[in-house]
Order: sequence, then C-alpha cells, then structure tokens
Amino acid sequence: MENIKNAANLIEKGELVSFPTETVYGLGANACDSDAVLKIYQMKKRPDFNPLICHVAHQDAIADYAVLKDLDMLLAQAFWPGPMTLILDKKQNTKISDLVTAGLNTVGFRVPEHPTAHQLLSAVNCPIAAPSANVSGQISPTSFEHVEAAFSDAVYILNGEAPSVGIESTILRCHDQDVEILRPGSITKEMIEALIGRPCLERMSSNINAPGQMTSHYAPKAKLILNNAQNDSADGFIDFGGQFKSLPENIPYVDLSPEGDLSEAAKNLFATLHKLDKCASTIIVAKIPDHGIGIALNDRLKRAAAPKDDHAR
Repeated sequence: MENIKNAANLIEKGELVSFPTETVYGLGANACDSDAVLKIYQMKKRPDFNPLICHVAHQDAIADYAVLKDLDMLLAQAFWPGPMTLILDKKQNTKISDLVTAGLNTVGFRVPEHPTAHQLLSAVNCPIAAPSANVSGQISPTSFEHVEAAFSDAVYILNGEAPSVGIESTILRCHDQDVEILRPGSITKEMIEALIGRPCLERMSSNINAPGQMTSHYAPKAKLILNNAQNDSADGFIDFGGQFKSLPENIPYVDLSPEGDLSEAAKNLFATLHKLDKCASTIIVAKIPDHGIGIALNDRLKRAAAPKDDHAR
C-alpha cells in the first residue's frame, strides 16, 4: 500500500503516475488540474485535439462532473467495473479541465476493474485522466517494462498484475435509445446489442470525439502487412491459429493464439508488436476473424499498419 500512497500523493501534487488497468498501462494525472494534464500531452507528444478518458473508482464519483442518462446507467450496470468508456455530456461549471476534453462538450469516463487501478483511484479525491502510457501513436504498453522503455525514470510507475484484456476499452456514446460505438474493444457489439435489444450504431462522424480514432495509432516502427499477404522482404510473422504452414528458418515468429482464441490474441497483441518491433522491419500478420473481439483486434492492426504521419497532425 505504500506505493499506492506515494502514487496518490504525486497525483494530488500535480505529477504524473503510470498504473496498470485491465486494458493497458495508463499515464495518469489529476483531471481537474490543467497544469498536470498538460504534462500528459507534453510527455506523450500527444496532439491537443485528442481527448482523454477520466478514470474513477466508482460510478457515483461521476455525478459531479457529467450526466449519466438512463441508457448510460444500463450500460454501466452491466459492464462496470470493466473495459468500457462512456462519452457523457459535461455538467455546467464542471471542474474537469478543458484540456481533458479537447474543448468538447463531452467527457469520457471509465471505472476500471484492475485491483491496482482501483486502489489508486480510491486513494485520491479526483478523477484521473489517463491515456495509454506510451509516446503518442506508438505501440500501447501492457507491462511495466514497456512504460519504463518509453519514459525511463521520467514518470513514477506502479507495478501490478498484467492487464487481463490487453487492448484499450470499448468507447460508447448513447443517443436517446441508441448506442454508437466510437472505438471497438473487448465489450463487443454483440454483447451491447444483447443488452439493449437493438443494433448498435457505427461511428457516425469522422471528427475526433474520443481517443483511438486517429488513422495511424498503436504503431510499431516496422511496416505491417495484414491478412497473410505474401511479401518476400518480410523478416517477422504474427500468426493466429497456426495459419502459416511454411516459413523461412530463423525468422522471428509469434502466434497470438495457437488455439485460435480471440481473447488470448487480444491479450498478446501489443506485447507481440513490442517484441517483433525490436528485430523486424517488415512484419506479416495472419488474417484475424472479424467478429466479436476480433473487430477490435482488426481495428488496432489497421491503425498500426496505416501511414505513420497522421498522429502528428
């Protein structure tokens, strides 16, 4: 608990703390302190038009900052604590920094289930704004070592259990009786539709109104070639379910899930990208089924393979 106390003290003093969640490691600051939030943008080299997500220990803590409507409450009851973010209308005169919301009239909130995240959030008197603890646009961190490699000793890092999900939260926005998926994640379209009894809305605007919407994101330095496309220059392979039957010897190779389990593949995705990015310049990725959490996996891979100048806009 001493580490939690140290981390909480740093947050309340306006400093940054990295901490594990069930999705990835976050880089956190007091969401009500603009000077502290600015440090996140500066450390990550994150564009200021890209909003952040606020994290709280309990749903009740949101009431002072944003409005939870009936459909939001239904989703919260079903999926919190857990890897779901709700984009909510800000309350008037909210204390949430405008830097967190990138000047929008909405703010994202999440209640993590990871024990270390919950302990930290319970120990502070403010929401913690926390994007992934990496340089903007680069591979998301799923271990203490990934954060340490990105920021060295420039940030206090809380260690804890490894993220059990391994990809960022599902982001949702409620419109009357409909739910719009702004970013897919492990809370899948099928799960949401089963709860609300109607089809979800796909993302309705090309404007950036939530994290994870930039064309290039989650990206290694290496070039990614998706869907098992052949390329003679490849010097790394990411498989799924043993699709690659014949490969050159001594070429770096990882199977995200030999048994074809999409949840296992999601948990292993970013660690695999970190591993192969150290030794490969062109990586071929096997085809991932585009259903369930596979939709989120393909979203991350598509953005990781996109031209790498978008995140710098």
